[in-house]
Amino acid sequence: MEQTLQALSGILLKAIPTSLLLIILYFYLKAMLFGPLQKVLKQREELTAGARKAADESLAAAERKAQDYEAKFRDARAEVYKEQEETRRIWMEDQAKQIAAGQARTGAMVAAARKQLSDETAAAKQSLVETSAALADRIATMILARRKS
Repeated sequence: MEQTLQALSGILLKAIPTSLLLIILYFYLKAMLFGPLQKVLKQREELTAGARKAADESLAAAERKAQDYEAKFRDARAEVYKEQEETRRIWMEDQAKQIAAGQARTGAMVAAARKQLSDETAAAKQSLVETSAALADRIATMILARRKS
């Protein structure tokens, strides 16, 4: 058993420089490789987070601008509709005035035609009265002339 312990102590004694070398290598790699690597990764994460934040702010600004444009577009559309409605109202009023003027002209023409018709009817009646008296005299003359013959 003593030989095993001596062999084990020999192995441990030979392992001390390797262990020390591994510990030195660990601290060297930590200082020379992993430290700067961690620093670069941290900077990269900060830059990525900053870029994401800037992108989010940019997206929010774009959404605000889009909402502003939509609001202005709605206002412009409402203004156009208002102007169209005003134009339509003016056209309707103009059309109503033209219809009223046309009706007035038509009424005047109908009144003039009725007066002319009334005048012509009176003239025709007068003519009939005169013609009927002359015709009656003629008929009476003819009938009397036949009786005498």
